[in-house]
Amino acid sequence: MLEAFLNVFKIEDLRNKILFTLGLIAVYRLGVQIVIPGVDPQAVREMGEVGGWMQLADMFSGGAFSQFAILALGIMPYISASIIMQLLTAVIPHLEELKKQGKEGRDKINVYTRYLTVFISLVQGLGMTLHAEHSAVAPSTWTFRFVSVLSLTAGAVFIMWLGEQISEYGIGNGISLIIYVSIIASLPQFLLGVFRAWRAGQFNPFNFATLFALLLALFVICVWVETADRKIPVKYSKQVRGRKVYGGQQTELPLKVDYSGVIAVIFASSVMMFPALLVQFFAGGEQMAGWLRTLTIWLGRGSFLYALIFGGLIVFFCYFYTAITFNPNDVADNLKRSGGFVPGRRPGPSTAEYIDRILTRITLVGALVVVFIALIPEFIEPWFGVQLFFGGTSLLIMVGVGLDFVHQLESQLLMRHYEGFMESGRVKGRGFG
Repeated sequence: MLEAFLNVFKIEDLRNKILFTLGLIAVYRLGVQIVIPGVDPQAVREMGEVGGWMQLADMFSGGAFSQFAILALGIMPYISASIIMQLLTAVIPHLEELKKQGKEGRDKINVYTRYLTVFISLVQGLGMTLHAEHSAVAPSTWTFRFVSVLSLTAGAVFIMWLGEQISEYGIGNGISLIIYVSIIASLPQFLLGVFRAWRAGQFNPFNFATLFALLLALFVICVWVETADRKIPVKYSKQVRGRKVYGGQQTELPLKVDYSGVIAVIFASSVMMFPALLVQFFAGGEQMAGWLRTLTIWLGRGSFLYALIFGGLIVFFCYFYTAITFNPNDVADNLKRSGGFVPGRRPGPSTAEYIDRILTRITLVGALVVVFIALIPEFIEPWFGVQLFFGGTSLLIMVGVGLDFVHQLESQLLMRHYEGFMESGRVKGRGFG
């Protein structure tokens, strides 16, 4: 494992990709510390910690939200725009046709997504500006409003650009890595919260051990749901070409239990946060209307309605993302053209129907496991009296992005004829197995 890690830095272009990725992440973390012009940093520090959905938004922005930094909107406007565009692609024929045109069509859809990101950033930036005024950390002037909205929108677009650069020239998915780094940045705050709770006598060593064991179990479940698959046996008929016989071997078609990975939980979190934050921003804090305050409480984290809607969104996005990334008909056609078939199934539509039926069932299992991981920490916080900054959503994102990053490094090493992380673990009897 250590040898495989050292091999990464022996390859010049791979080393440059990693350094490029780390450099852009450092730039992002620097931007988190730059406060919006006109905001009083001392007044921000006196506000204390944010709660509710603002706490989740602060985690996704790496702490920039609570500091009223220029990158306070984080990557969420871009994610919201991506969700809207993917949903519109499924219902608008023109966008669906663009998607089928290959790279050129996808580039046009990406342009539309960027424009929509700017629009969403303007709306959220205005809400964030009004929130700063309501919180008495900034002046109520049109000059500040203009500068603040412009800064926040530019910051959201800049983060989108950083993510695209990392994806194209670095290692890993840039958008996911930015969220991953933002969550990691909350680790000191989480550990400090645990230490303060322990000093205050809010839980004894037994409760601490129980909390640690629970988080460890959730981590193991996260790894399982991200790596588990259902293997369908595939046989290839023998073909005689000249004097040689081809085919006749048997392989397996792996179907992932959770094709969406971290996408479903990120999308669901974005959908839940967007209206809640807009209500909080534009309702004027303490002057919020009674029915809006009641709605905010009902949709607050830890409530039954929150769990029902959030869980339903996760299940929906698990199926939605699987549907747009995996087509059983295409898989069945490819198997038929290559002479492959599933034992007991006729090639073509029958095979596609069989694959779709299995995929529907295992996706339900994966979605329910993801819902369990995402929701269970929200309901155990009162038991231990400590805020779990590393809740189920955080764990899913950390594990999913971490595994994806390792897999990409693995493929880069194997392409260059080096032994990868997984392979070295299997050969030497340790690691991932």
